[in-house]
Amino acid sequence: MIAPPVVDLTLILPEMIVLGAALLVLMADLWLAPERRGYLVAASLAGVLWAAWVAAGAADGVSFAGMYVRDALTRVGQVVALAATGLGVLVAPEYLRRYNLDRGEYYVLVLTAGAGAMLMAASRDLLMLFLALETLSIPLYVLAAWARGNTRSHEAGMKYFLLGAFASAFFLYGIALLYGETGTTRLPDLGVAFAQQPAGISAAAGVGLLSIGLGFKAALVPFHTWAPDVYEGAPLPAVAFMSVIAKIGAFVALLRVFPLALAALADQWTLVLGALAALTMIVGNLAALAQSSYKRMLAYSSIAHAGYLLVGVATATPAAASAVMTYLAIYAAMGTGAFAVAVALERGGGEADRIEDYAGLARRAPLLAAAAALFLVSLAGLPPTGGFVAKLGIFAAAVETGSVAGLALALIGVLTSVISVYYYMRVAYVMYAGEPASAGAGGDAGAGSAGAADPSGGVRLHASPLLNLALLIAAAAVVHAGVLPGAVTSFAQQVGALLSRL
Repeated sequence: MIAPPVVDLTLILPEMIVLGAALLVLMADLWLAPERRGYLVAASLAGVLWAAWVAAGAADGVSFAGMYVRDALTRVGQVVALAATGLGVLVAPEYLRRYNLDRGEYYVLVLTAGAGAMLMAASRDLLMLFLALETLSIPLYVLAAWARGNTRSHEAGMKYFLLGAFASAFFLYGIALLYGETGTTRLPDLGVAFAQQPAGISAAAGVGLLSIGLGFKAALVPFHTWAPDVYEGAPLPAVAFMSVIAKIGAFVALLRVFPLALAALADQWTLVLGALAALTMIVGNLAALAQSSYKRMLAYSSIAHAGYLLVGVATATPAAASAVMTYLAIYAAMGTGAFAVAVALERGGGEADRIEDYAGLARRAPLLAAAAALFLVSLAGLPPTGGFVAKLGIFAAAVETGSVAGLALALIGVLTSVISVYYYMRVAYVMYAGEPASAGAGGDAGAGSAGAADPSGGVRLHASPLLNLALLIAAAAVVHAGVLPGAVTSFAQQVGALLSRL
């Protein structure tokens, strides 16, 4: 007789709170009048805050026959995922109302994707990790195609779905090969099996396919091909959210699978991940240089940041693991903030997507321009911002290994960061020194009087209290992490301590 597995539901209380909030929003949307949809936002935020409070203080444990674990990586990863989910909720309402896309299901999808990222952080089994990956991904496909009347949004949703399908296929095939080699899908058992016997060809192929699957999700080069198209076509609040939450889920999973479960094979996969990191940093930053679209520039920038994060995973030391989690926490703030600035702008009845649309913004909206400049400086990794602390932690961990590969990755990271300063600061320069083009010259029929001199160049500002609150929280987080980084780094160091005990 097979004994039933031990199930401790108290361990999954944070996920249950988030999914309960999603169910509540879904049901309430059926009878709430459109003008009262603010209650849906409030319920979503209340669920996120409650879940974050519970997740931060929850005790360690294992449940569901060892498939679910609550440890330091779970705790830190879930709090970071919930912070990104909360910001994702805050930036959306005004934009959705402006473009007649305001439906309660949007917040349900955001909360469900957030729960998927939380489950990825807690997965202790490859099958559980696959289910969590799908829970994260499926809502993001819908969010990318959320603008039903926009063909570019449809294209973005379809491309993102195809990317996700490729990732799922590679990931599942990798699981099958690893199971065939070791007879288990549990991560601790995989670690023990590979420590006792050398990996065969099928196991090496399985690890490679897992890497490809997660590489698609993190938009690593060369699996990034359609990512900029998805970012360009999807609605801005959806892009702001998916650019961060997908990265959190993918990199928490990479930390769980590689440094924690496959430490015995580190000699093989560190070289592969290191090469991917170098390629991703170089291609992402060079491609961003040539972009005239603000969204595409941030899309390639997001790819480059995936390269920096992968340096930490490839370094595979406790300090590097802590640095990756610190980077994810700071990136959640600066990445969402950079996209949130674009949410506040509109040109010709559509998104103000061209970099020239930001010309003269500092004179019209000095606080918004200051916030945008802060996020761009932080993304470039300049002091005294959180981005500087994040990159410093990653590069220092790579150098501390003392290996030639670690030194090379750190050097490539520094050089590509110098390149990124140009395209980030180009936007800041345009905001502070640029002169907006006239509305008539740009062919803008939806803003201002046709042909009349328009000091804004036809760009309108839309600031709501919730969007301003999101910008304020993100800006405060970036400044705090840069000036007083101790709180963030101390919280993230729990992950490094977990790795050092192995």
